[in-house]
Amino acid sequence: MWFRNLRLYRLPAGFKPDLTDFESRLARRPLTRCGSFDMVSRGWVYPRLEGAFVHAANRQWLLALGVEQKLLPMTVIRQTAQERAAAIAAEQGRKVGRKEMRDIAERVTEELLPKAFSQRRTTWGWLDPAHGWLAVDAGSDARADEFMEALLATLGDVALRPLQTQVSPLSAMTGWLAANDPPAGFSLDSDLELRAASASQAAIRYVHHDIGGPEIAGHLAAGKLVTRLGLTWNDKVSFVLTDKLHLKRLAFLDVLKEQAEKTAEGTDELFDADFALMAGELGQLFEDLLLALGGEQKPA
Repeated sequence: MWFRNLRLYRLPAGFKPDLTDFESRLARRPLTRCGSFDMVSRGWVYPRLEGAFVHAANRQWLLALGVEQKLLPMTVIRQTAQERAAAIAAEQGRKVGRKEMRDIAERVTEELLPKAFSQRRTTWGWLDPAHGWLAVDAGSDARADEFMEALLATLGDVALRPLQTQVSPLSAMTGWLAANDPPAGFSLDSDLELRAASASQAAIRYVHHDIGGPEIAGHLAAGKLVTRLGLTWNDKVSFVLTDKLHLKRLAFLDVLKEQAEKTAEGTDELFDADFALMAGELGQLFEDLLLALGGEQKPA
């Protein structure tokens, strides 16, 4: 259980969810199979044990949003609709108009949906009620928004907000790189993205590249800003920090995984050990990152 891409959110001040109540709320919105005419279905699934929608370990909660989606490519719908339109044109000696073409495409979709295969995917969320964190393992805005919409619909009147800091990651990362002076506990890695501050928004990306050379210094002198920067925290976790305060390509170094394996005797224990160790280390990383970015910006 190791997350790969993190979007960070803050729980409201004073929000102390009850595990039993939280579990019952998730249970009311389980994932169900797509109906014959449904393209997608979303709902909560068991993260680990059958019957438990919250996997709780060491005061950390793991959630899992399941999504079932029909595989019906638009190219298939379009091709089938065009074939039917061509048949109508040939039989009736007339051209099929736009509105009729849309109607044909809708009928084709209705006919093919019940026959379409479905695929399932899972988006994970980690809740730390004691420290007010919510982290969603999502590599795109769409996946994160999908998870948050489902969670907010489940919890009702609860205000969750993305984490915000006093110093913007854009400004901080540019300063760290320009001075070759990462914050305490962090070291600079070899992944970097720079973007022009001008209207052109011209960008250049480096992967596994020496970021301390004169080429990079020249870009900074020309006014380019750092929008992505590879970092390693305490020789334990490497990641790419973005200007939106997303943590991408998280990699937990082997020493952590070996530590989890040593404390676990079976598959179930290894899952719990992985989750507890991941949550513990990331919690400390978040605190150090907040400190490096001037602390948290409180809502007005």
